[in-house]
Amino acid sequence: MSELTQAVVAGAPADVLARLPLPAKYVAAHLRIEDVDLFSGAAERDVRRTIHVGPVPMPELAPDEVLVAVMASALNYNTVWSAKFEPIPSFTFLRHYAKQGGWAARHDQPFHVLGSDAAGVVVRTGSGVRGARVGDHVVVATAHVDDQDPVTHHDGMLGAEQRAWGFETNYGGLAEFAVVRASQVLPKAPHLSWEEAACSPLCAGTAYRMLISERGANMRQGDVVLIWGAAGGLGGYAVQLVRNGGGIPVGVVSSDAKAGIARRLGCELVVDRRDIGEISADPETAVKAGKRLGQIIRQEIGEDPHIVFEHVGRETFGVSVFVAGRGGTIVTCGSSTGYQHTFDNRYLWMRLKKVIGSHGANLYEQRQMNRLIQRGHIAPMLSEVYPLRAVGEAARSLQQNTHTGKVGVLCAAPTPGLGVTDPDLRARLGRDRVAPLMAA
Repeated sequence: MSELTQAVVAGAPADVLARLPLPAKYVAAHLRIEDVDLFSGAAERDVRRTIHVGPVPMPELAPDEVLVAVMASALNYNTVWSAKFEPIPSFTFLRHYAKQGGWAARHDQPFHVLGSDAAGVVVRTGSGVRGARVGDHVVVATAHVDDQDPVTHHDGMLGAEQRAWGFETNYGGLAEFAVVRASQVLPKAPHLSWEEAACSPLCAGTAYRMLISERGANMRQGDVVLIWGAAGGLGGYAVQLVRNGGGIPVGVVSSDAKAGIARRLGCELVVDRRDIGEISADPETAVKAGKRLGQIIRQEIGEDPHIVFEHVGRETFGVSVFVAGRGGTIVTCGSSTGYQHTFDNRYLWMRLKKVIGSHGANLYEQRQMNRLIQRGHIAPMLSEVYPLRAVGEAARSLQQNTHTGKVGVLCAAPTPGLGVTDPDLRARLGRDRVAPLMAA
């Protein structure tokens, strides 16, 4: 651990942090370009074989960037995709970005530092940064956008050069330090620990845009919202947003333990996938499963879903299209079971349903979600915490879907529970509203 990192952990003031030298190298979870063909012809792509934890060179900081000493990070499925080199190696993203030249060229390296979530302390700011200062406690929003693209000023997610930080860029959050644009940093919620704060930005912001934003489903009070994976990281934030916004959350889960989590988060109805029967991409099988699922929802809730919160992809998409009510909305942000979706289009066009594609969240949407977290209205979905040296095992749990909620990773923070600067708010909220999965 560098002298600068030790000072951050010890709570040194901003003037001390600014004077201490940056290390020439720092510890990071990263991929190596020589491993790209490691899984060629292999039936099993175990991500523990390709995620390395060790030193990487410290990059120079661009004028619009800040350097964050990362106290904690969290895992997202894009780290699994990266480590499997599927659907394409993430080094392809880095090379494409580097073609812009200038500061972007730094990203094309024979290593790729992973991680799209982070919480930590700003230790350096570029010459053009105004809002962030050394010593600030921040969380990192995922959207890496081009502020010189005109469309960015309409919606940052529509820009042609919008990227997922730590997935389509280098120097991500699963590391001792992270390089982020100033337009990515937001104030850390003071009542949360580092690992609790780190686990929210990507999934919470994504769920907000999907459900609440006018660019997503634009949920209204009373809407019945079907949420696949309601005990997962993304689904858990969706359940809370629906409940807080006056909607009726209906969760689909895959085990009794996950059913208990979904109920604690606020689901009015929880459906076990085993009660639906076979679910697959085959349109006829999807319609049969959709009929069973729809019957359960109508029997218990009294009406069909107005919104289906979809991120599972190929396996469930046909069911989602079928089960949404007449005029309903299927909003999708991902495809963890496959990108090629098949469904019976009659149930989409003849019943006037619509599919909305949603990706990440722009800075305004991310700020709105962060405000809810800061006020204690949304709880982190943290379920377990790993040290950085064990990030491969942590990623494997995502790959095999043996986890619940969000999996946190301690980077510079030596132990869990550090970083709380408003213990009074934390005490008033209580453990169940601060860390409901850890309290279970």
